Amino acid sequence: MTETETGTLYCYVHPTRETGLRCNNCDRPICASCAIRTPTGYRCRECVRGQQKVFDTSQWVDYLFGFLAAAVPSLLASLLVTLIGGIGFFMFLILGVGASAAGAVIAEAARFATRKHRSRALFLTVAAGMIAGAAPVIVYQLLGLNVWGLVAQAIYLVVGTPVMYSRLSGLQLFR
Repeated sequence: MTETETGTLYCYVHPTRETGLRCNNCDRPICASCAIRTPTGYRCRECVRGQQKVFDTSQWVDYLFGFLAAAVPSLLASLLVTLIGGIGFFMFLILGVGASAAGAVIAEAARFATRKHRSRALFLTVAAGMIAGAAPVIVYQLLGLNVWGLVAQAIYLVVGTPVMYSRLSGLQLFR
């Protein structure tokens, strides 16, 4: 039991820690290290994990479609980046804007291909698809020892992949 005769509560995970907190979902006593702050109050890890599973709606086929929906446009964008690589200072400006736009387009293509299903593993699979789509062009740049082409590919992936991931997952950096 987590409560003694004197009314002192002890954490259900750490029975030696006294606490005054309770999970606002299951009402179990939790210590400060076990409590997770949510917009509606503090919850235990099990309740938070259970709530997160409700939002994971992806199916096995979504991983395949999401990967392909990211890899094909990323290959095309990577080929375009090759044409831009080496035009000097304006390369950085064009790639900064272009990679952001490519990331947004790839995120929308993946969202359409996966029928708006969601899960963290799906978002990471789509990000891997974006990187895998650029891989053949990167290998070609390595074999040709094209330094500016490799720099352009690196800028494309470093800028485009986080834009794609944040747009696809709904992650907001600023409110």
